[in-house]
Amino acid sequence: MRPLRAGNPVHAGYERYVGVLERQLNAGQHHHGVIGWLLAVGPVVLATVIIDHALYAVSPLLAWIWNIVILYITMGFRQFSHCFTEIIHALRAGDIGTARAILGQWRGQSADEFTPAEIARVSIELALVGSHRHVFGPIACFLVLGPGGPMLYRTSAILAEKWGRSRDPEFGDFGVFAQKFFFWLDWLPARLTAVSFAVVGNFEDAVYCWRTQALAWARGAHGLILASGGGAIGVRLGNPLHQGGSMQFRPELGIGEEADIDYMQSAVGLIWRALVLWMFLVLIVTVAHSLG
Repeated sequence: MRPLRAGNPVHAGYERYVGVLERQLNAGQHHHGVIGWLLAVGPVVLATVIIDHALYAVSPLLAWIWNIVILYITMGFRQFSHCFTEIIHALRAGDIGTARAILGQWRGQSADEFTPAEIARVSIELALVGSHRHVFGPIACFLVLGPGGPMLYRTSAILAEKWGRSRDPEFGDFGVFAQKFFFWLDWLPARLTAVSFAVVGNFEDAVYCWRTQALAWARGAHGLILASGGGAIGVRLGNPLHQGGSMQFRPELGIGEEADIDYMQSAVGLIWRALVLWMFLVLIVTVAHSLG
């Protein structure tokens, strides 16, 4: 009901706060980045946990409502699904220009030279990674850490995305801590997401692609999610793209046929089946917790 879309006031407000911290603290030093990270993440997570305990002391029902509020803020299919759906509609209508424009806006990089197959391929990649970042990752942290978990995950992900540009001379070592912290925080959730894709898809191909292809991808967590997802639905991801007047090399991930609209629909089915599996796990954990 009324899902939060990308750029919503809650997330935009937090990103402005992060921007202020960056401008005030970024002197290119590692310890400045640590201080900035603590100021950006610590108060939010601490407030979430304190409010949860306070409400639980009054009534477990109030704490349950608070958990829903936190998950509503930190999760959301609409963070990525509306772009994916609009691209499918554009491709079905043969409107390649619109599909390219939507994809370019989504990925933050031009897609004007992409072929229809490349549009479908990159869209599937972004949807699989987006489902992990905005759905499965927060759920995993919620199961382990309670309501403070998804808040820690989302704030850390935002900082890793915005401050993790360690190659930029302007940033120096400022974003190194944010990047490393999220790498280790996401280590287990990323693997749980990859496993869930394998379980609800073609398990044998997913595991094969995970073992043989994931390490070739520059961003490790993304590599294993995409390799497992591509193998699970039987589609080839990765591979070179038309970019900047030449071919941009990327390793192959997944196995099977070239991506198209039908495989985009298969990716949607994979994500929903994985979500059902995760909801079942949440139910089991909740029942086990209730039984003491």
